[in-house]
Parts: sequence; C-alpha cells; structure tokens
Amino acid sequence: MTTLEQMGAKAKEASRFLMTSGSKKDIALGAIADALCENCEEILAANKIDLENGEKSGLTASLLDRLRLSEERINGMADGVRQVAALPDPVGKVLDGRTLKNGLQIEKVTVPMGVIGIIFEARPNVTSDAAALCLKAGSAVILRGGKEAFHSNMAIARVMRDALEKAGFPRDCVALVEDTTRQSATELMQLSDYLDVLIPRGGAGLIKSVVENAKVPVIETGVGNCHIYVDKSADIEMAKNIVFNGKTSRPSVCNALETLLVHKDIAEKALPVIKAELDKKNVEIRGCDRTKQILGDCVVSATEEDYRIEFLDYIIAVKVVDNLDDAIAHIQKYSTGHSECIVTSDYNSANEFTARIDSAAVYVNASTRFTDGGEFGLGAEIGISTQKLHARGPMGLNELTSSKYIIRGNGQIR
Repeated sequence: MTTLEQMGAKAKEASRFLMTSGSKKDIALGAIADALCENCEEILAANKIDLENGEKSGLTASLLDRLRLSEERINGMADGVRQVAALPDPVGKVLDGRTLKNGLQIEKVTVPMGVIGIIFEARPNVTSDAAALCLKAGSAVILRGGKEAFHSNMAIARVMRDALEKAGFPRDCVALVEDTTRQSATELMQLSDYLDVLIPRGGAGLIKSVVENAKVPVIETGVGNCHIYVDKSADIEMAKNIVFNGKTSRPSVCNALETLLVHKDIAEKALPVIKAELDKKNVEIRGCDRTKQILGDCVVSATEEDYRIEFLDYIIAVKVVDNLDDAIAHIQKYSTGHSECIVTSDYNSANEFTARIDSAAVYVNASTRFTDGGEFGLGAEIGISTQKLHARGPMGLNELTSSKYIIRGNGQIR
C-alpha cells in the first residue's frame, strides 16, 4: 500500500468510531479548541516560516494575507471550533417518516459521509475549520494543503491530533497529507476505495484540476467572480458603502466583489462618489469606454478577460450598462455562480434580479461579503458550493451528511 492508501485505511477505521461517538464529539472539539490556544506560539512560529518563504517566492500581498496567522486569528480559529461544537448534532435527524399500507415503517435519517478529503491552498485556518466540521458531522477527514502553508498546516494538524488522542479519539480522525507535490494531489483525487467525497477549496486552477481528474465524487466549491449592479433608483450613499465593503474589506476571499455594473442614468453621479471611496484603498479600476469618459484617464481600459476573472486583489472591473436587462445578461455571461447583488429602491427590479440571476447567493442592498457559513448562522463552513448537487451555497454541518432509509417490519415479504 502507498502512504496515502495507508492513511485512507486508517481514516476509514476512524470513521467507524465516529459513527457512534455521539455527544463525545463535542468534548473532542472542545479539547481541539483549547489546544489551539495553548499552542499558539508553536503555530505562529511555523506560520512565520511559511510567510518568510512566501515573501521570498514572490507571493502577492493578498495571498500573503490568506496565509498570515496572528494570535487573534488563532483565537478566532478556536472560537470557530467551539461554535461548531455548540451546534446541534446533524447526525441522526429524521428527515421523513411514514407507514406503508403493508405495515412497513420507513424513516429517512441523516448519517455521516464517512471519510471526506479536502484539497486546499494557502489558508491554514481551513485546517481547523474543515476538521471541526467533519468531526461534528461524524466523518474522518484527510486534509491536503498547499506548499505555501506547509509548516502552518503541519503544526495545526499535530495540535489537533494530539488533542483528539487525549480526548480518547483515534488520531486518524484527522490526517494531513505531508507530501505537497502534484502527485500526492492526484493520488488523493483517485483514492476511491477510502474517500467518500472530495472537496476542493482554492482558485480556479485547483478546482478545475480536481473536477477533471477525480475518481471520487466531488463537491465543487466556488471561484467567486462576484457582481454588484447599481440600478438607476439606487441610493448612491448605500451603493458606495456596499461596493467599498465588497471590494476592500478582504479582497483575497471568494465572496469579494470583482465586477461593478452601473446603470447609465445614475453613472455620472454614482461613479465619482464610488471611486473617491475606493481611492482610500488605492483600488485600480478597469473600466469600459463610458466609465473612462466619466472618470478620466485614471481608469485602465478593461479587457474581455477582466470581466471574466477573479482578481483577489485591489482591482475592480467596471461597466456602465443601459438597463437591468443588460446587467443581468452580463452577469449571466460572466458569473461563476457564487454571489451577486443589486442595489436598488425599485421593488420590481429587485424581484426580477433575484428571479433571473442563478447564483448560490443573490443579494438585494447588501454586500456579497456575507456569503459565509458563519454569517449565515451555520457556524464554520467547509466552502461555498457553486454547483447544484448535492449542496449549494455555504456548506455547513447539514451539507456534510448523507442519508439512509431505515425500514422496520414484522415479517413482511414481497
């Protein structure tokens, strides 16, 4: 057996323990949360190595932000684990129940997935978030992080595995693939004898590779080319604040704003106000010809690619559109199905936008930055699913379970 196959076999065995662990899972999660705080210095020392290596290799400021940990962020990771522990157990819920004419009693109940694989990039907080969610949902997890966060992930995984063992749980409820080569990622994608589902978290390249190469069922999480459309009836002050928050509060995440669409009737008033706010963070604007006419030479001419990509940086694509139909058509063409917003005072426009935009989260007069498991009241999330099967939107505990039928009879035969 290869190293990964051995890891898969151990995780499968650990998943059988988790199936009947019940409320003991919360004790183990509490132990993990405490251990993260108690070992903060060790984790920060490992993270420092990753940050230094990242700077040497030329990682962008936004990627370094994804990678960076602090005492505050580690405490936030621990709080996230505690919040998951406090949530209702998603396993064993009766989803449906009925008695047939022949007397058979049928129940549909939630059950753990089994073993979940997660491939992610330079966000070490995913290590604890993902482990906590999978454990609470009764599944073992195999994590495979990117090389940028190697030392951070190793330290966090070691802390969690030690805490699990002290709480009486198998260490292999949580496993980390230590090989960060492409070969290990490919092997994990094809570990169909042990993995029940695979979830990629990262950029477009990673997600595409997993979807195209995996032999394990995949839940596709989202690249976020998110849009905000400022309608002609919009409150300009509200639009300014929503755009600024969507673009600059944390540009490196998938729910950050990437493209701004503005109705032509309000563009001359709204765009200078919005630009003045974006200037506070030195946001580069890549706009259409009409945007350049309004804002001047400070605007870089937008290309077709600028409306298609996820910048993950202080860059925004802007386009002036003729009407609501044009805005919807643009979003339908370029959207990745993540999060879109309309800023409007028109009830009918809001309803038409929400009816015709087919994304996982569609907003009226609110920032796309709310597309998040914690913000939706789901606790920590495993990712934002942009597909339609088996889950869509922020994936919390309920989305990490499957179901089975339990049938009780008294001797019926067919």
